[in-house]
Amino acid sequence: MRTLLVTALAASLLLVAPEAEAATIAWQPCPDQPAADCGTVSVPLDWSHPRGPRADLAVSRVRATDPARRIGVVFVDAGGPGGSAAEFARAPYLSAEVRARFDVVGFDQLGTNNSSAIRCSFDVTPPNPGDDPADEAGFAALAEYNRAVRDDCRAEHPVFDHVDTARSARDLDAVRKALGERRISFYGISYGTLLGQQYAELFGPRVRSMVLDGVIDHSAELPRLLLDRARAAEEAFGVFVAWCAENTTCALHGQDVHAAWERALDEADAIGWGRGELIHSAFIDIRGGEWESLASLIADVGGVRASFEPNYDSLRYAVVCQDFALRFADFAEYRASRDAELRAAPTLRGSFLGHQEAATCVGFTGRPANPPHRLDVDEAPPLLVLTSRYDVATPYRWAQTVHRQAKGSHLVTFDGPGHGVYHANECTRAAADSYLLGAAPGRDATC
Repeated sequence: MRTLLVTALAASLLLVAPEAEAATIAWQPCPDQPAADCGTVSVPLDWSHPRGPRADLAVSRVRATDPARRIGVVFVDAGGPGGSAAEFARAPYLSAEVRARFDVVGFDQLGTNNSSAIRCSFDVTPPNPGDDPADEAGFAALAEYNRAVRDDCRAEHPVFDHVDTARSARDLDAVRKALGERRISFYGISYGTLLGQQYAELFGPRVRSMVLDGVIDHSAELPRLLLDRARAAEEAFGVFVAWCAENTTCALHGQDVHAAWERALDEADAIGWGRGELIHSAFIDIRGGEWESLASLIADVGGVRASFEPNYDSLRYAVVCQDFALRFADFAEYRASRDAELRAAPTLRGSFLGHQEAATCVGFTGRPANPPHRLDVDEAPPLLVLTSRYDVATPYRWAQTVHRQAKGSHLVTFDGPGHGVYHANECTRAAADSYLLGAAPGRDATC
């Protein structure tokens, strides 16, 4: 009912707010890429008080390379939260044919990159007690630490309480208006898919087409958010083990891979690196489907792989804890949840990413600003849901759930690992391109 009312309100506002009234963007050549356009769009800091303080959003655009055949604009978002969509728009990520027919546009969501980036200080009192408390005292210490980080960060950043994803969907529509476009196409990866979904919920008639690649399920409550990811991680490791048995390029070919993994964990502790860093690095390789790299990591107990987005650690507090109901009533509930997670993923010691996010929100109470709910996109055209079968960051079950909730949507599955699979092979890319260019797939497909 809440979603229906908000959607109805948004639709009525669209009828009474002529596009001609929208401010235009003062474009300038981007400093790092003069062929691209950079600018800003001013939006209310708080959309419930539109005449109050304002904030600027960094926006960039790369014009269609074949303007005579231009279809419109496609907004892009690479997720995070914390990634820069303005920078992503300037990268030649989408195919040449899509870039020929669309202006590619991206904006830094409020709290990221050049839109008042939130960067919390983690050097607070009390110090970080670790993110896996073993008893009630440890749980209380983690809750106190999280509240200290949050309160300090809120005091330093006036935008802190205004960066959940439902709010960013309103910002996206403000950028659309500033561009003078009546409808938009959208391509989002990972957390960027949540922005797309929430935009389609609030402004469905403004959507021409939408590709969701590596899909966030906003209806996932706390237990499923952790267990789906944990089960996906264990399953993906099993796929890696099978690959290693069949491929001589695997550094562990012919070995007991699970035994080698356990030895690597012990070795990581022995050399002072720590098994937590090894698990982190392994998760990144599994998330990317980098089997050869993962095998070498286990064989050599190598260095840390590339980390997450620039201010992801900070935005877990400001965004993730407000987009999802990651709330533990007490240590007993936390312990039960953690034990279930470990049972589901004994090899990687849990879901890693899910646990990381849940631990960040220990100590948070009250209803999140953007609470989880079933997807309601009845006023939007059919969406394209793109996913891999063995995604550990956004599990396959999430894509299936979003597909069911978004009536008429199309599901394209890459039968392999990876997170964000537009470029997984020609099949996935062609499915997304054809859809963006106007030809939706006739049925669900597997690549």
